[in-house]
Amino acid sequence: MSPPYLFKFYGNGNAHNLFAILPKRNVLAGESPFGRVWVRFMTSSKRVQDRSREKRVQELEVATEKWKIASKVIFLMEVLKGEQDMIMTVRSLEQYRRQINLPKQHKISDFIRKSPKLFELYKDQRGVLWCGLTEQGEDLLEEHEKLLEENADKAAEHVTRCLMMSVDKKLPLDKIVHFRRDFGLPLDFRINWVHKFPQHFKVGKLGDGEEYLELVSWNPAWAITELEKKTLGITEECDHKPGMLSLAFPMKFPPSYKKMYRYRGKIEHFQKRSYLSPYADAHGLEAGSKEFDKRAIAVMHELLSFTLEKRLVTDHLTHFRREFVMPQKLMRIFLKHCGIFYVSERGKRFSVFLTEGYEGAELIEKCPLIFWKEKLLKFTGYRGRKRDIPTYSDTLDMEEKELLESGSGDEDLRVGFEKDDDDDGVVTDDDDEMDIGEVNDAYEENSKV
Repeated sequence: MSPPYLFKFYGNGNAHNLFAILPKRNVLAGESPFGRVWVRFMTSSKRVQDRSREKRVQELEVATEKWKIASKVIFLMEVLKGEQDMIMTVRSLEQYRRQINLPKQHKISDFIRKSPKLFELYKDQRGVLWCGLTEQGEDLLEEHEKLLEENADKAAEHVTRCLMMSVDKKLPLDKIVHFRRDFGLPLDFRINWVHKFPQHFKVGKLGDGEEYLELVSWNPAWAITELEKKTLGITEECDHKPGMLSLAFPMKFPPSYKKMYRYRGKIEHFQKRSYLSPYADAHGLEAGSKEFDKRAIAVMHELLSFTLEKRLVTDHLTHFRREFVMPQKLMRIFLKHCGIFYVSERGKRFSVFLTEGYEGAELIEKCPLIFWKEKLLKFTGYRGRKRDIPTYSDTLDMEEKELLESGSGDEDLRVGFEKDDDDDGVVTDDDDEMDIGEVNDAYEENSKV
């Protein structure tokens, strides 16, 4: 049997460099009292997508588009669900255009018309345009509620395990909300759901009134990582105590990745390096050490394993740097360990995938909530065409042009990329992990590894 640190490639094709070929830099020599000083000019390009074009995995870009379209549609369905009789004026719906990142020059009614099997538009006697759910849309929402109820115990386990991984065994509710859809948590998560599992966690308040979720009891059977379960076949050990691990992470590299042959020794050395379990006490770890970084990879691997799509918006992970004892610049970790994670730059906010969770564009393990999402996409007419979009700017041009081409429910639903909301109706950019310049630096560092 092949060792677990041997690698798998996505798709077929000749190998090319994974990382962007950076523009040549001019080097300027100068003199100073301290001797010769070399000054390097920074590249003039600030488009990360251009610099990483050759490392893309097209199948996962298709998956990114698919899940984001589903998220937009679900968001509007939830908005309507919260209204009396589940109807709302289109003018009132316009306030949510930022949550679905609708191009400025288009109306939200244009987006709604792309899914006539889910949404219906009609005018009242005064000529006011209203939006409601079709019978099929209402049936899908009812089905979704039942699936969320059935998923409640598994979601409670994942939330509890997040608390167990946190350094203080507590997490702010405002931060957990970021994972609501990713973990399959219901709309009433903050109000009702958190009080349904008193045996696992409880809600508390800080001095400033901020609410947090606190671990009530430690469950040894849940202090086993998903990687341990898959690699060692461990399912439950009541006396299990998390400590040092020496497990290799499954890796899948893009077909264009060539450097893995050059750095095979370093990759194998990394895979064999011991690290602290995400559930063990991490207070003694030294930031910046190799042990610190590998544990951070294990934490991110575990969190992504909990998610329905094996995917998260990178910003959502950065919210938990302090609680989970992770490096400040997580993007550098994602880019460096591209066999474990894949970063999709599609949209204004990057997404990170757990590569082992996908075979091509398809999830390997699908829970009922994922099957429901795929069923929802069929009602939108989404076909998942593999379009080769070279840059983010070109993407926006294509999306804005195609959005209004037709209202037929049998056509591809193509909309602008989502700007994630935090369930409070407000979208902000304050939590962005890294600006473009910082990401460029991360790619530069990565090319030297």
